[in-house]
Amino acid sequence: MTAAVQEAPAPGPVKAGGRVRNPWIGFLLRRLAGLAGVLVALVAVTFLMVQLIPGDPARALAGTDATGAQVARFRHELGLDRPLPAQFGSYVSGLLHGDLGTSFQTREPVADVIAGRLPFTAELALLAILLVLAVAVPLGMAVAVATRGGRRRRLDAAFTFATGLLGATPEYVLGTLLVLVFAITLRLLPAAGASSLSALVLPVVAVALPSTCVLARIVRRETAVVLNQDYMRTARGRRLPPLALYARHALPNLLTSTLTMGGLMLTAMLGGTIIVESVFAWPGLGGRVVQAITNRDYPVIQGTVLVLGILAALLNLLIDVLLGLLDPRTLTARSRS
Repeated sequence: MTAAVQEAPAPGPVKAGGRVRNPWIGFLLRRLAGLAGVLVALVAVTFLMVQLIPGDPARALAGTDATGAQVARFRHELGLDRPLPAQFGSYVSGLLHGDLGTSFQTREPVADVIAGRLPFTAELALLAILLVLAVAVPLGMAVAVATRGGRRRRLDAAFTFATGLLGATPEYVLGTLLVLVFAITLRLLPAAGASSLSALVLPVVAVALPSTCVLARIVRRETAVVLNQDYMRTARGRRLPPLALYARHALPNLLTSTLTMGGLMLTAMLGGTIIVESVFAWPGLGGRVVQAITNRDYPVIQGTVLVLGILAALLNLLIDVLLGLLDPRTLTARSRS
């Protein structure tokens, strides 16, 4: 008997009411409907959340010494004296016309503010995601192989302890520790800014390290399950080379569950990127959002959160499509929560 990867059978066209329907059609319709629901929720949340920020944007603009009349004039200019339903209607109308609003503080279009800083945030997030995938998958597989059958218990315990500790540590704490060690004590890397490629190292590691540890634990667990399958025992009995054994037979069968969990983690990394940017004075959206919250600059806050939410939703959609290509059974399964 030859060892073979357990491939999911590709579902054929489904007959619905006498007609043949491609499973990809229903799959994409469900995902697009879910994406539309996410967008509607994002619009509502981004409008309502700024109402919960304490303080008055008009007072922040007018200054602490401004009179009540001056504050009222600013509130009228900003449209904050209108009823909430009217403000929400204007907000939605602007979005439908591609207008994210204008910054209260600088009077710049919010779209221009985001366009100028988003490439820095995207660069940091993309490199962090690539680092997570490049390290977590082989690390988790290597530990699972090394500890198979209860061997090397000390290695298993050390891996569990280290990944649990680092995975639970917030990104901004890791960023501060990295600056203390590698920038201040050892003077090996710059502590802040974006003047050179070396300035990317510490923020990328700070963003990627917690997710790498969590994903490595998931990969280790899934690999341990795969290694106990009959087809893997058969493959080992044929004394296949390690690369063929684990890369060809084990890896494809754990990618589905790994991507499912990893996709949720990778979208959460966008939020971690925003926080880490403030620690390293990275010229992305993070510092601008913090400044906007301090100054109660509602349009900048709303536009940034909306754009990041859309990017996270699109990333989830991309992962769903990849899962459909890797495991066609997911085309007819219920959408992920």
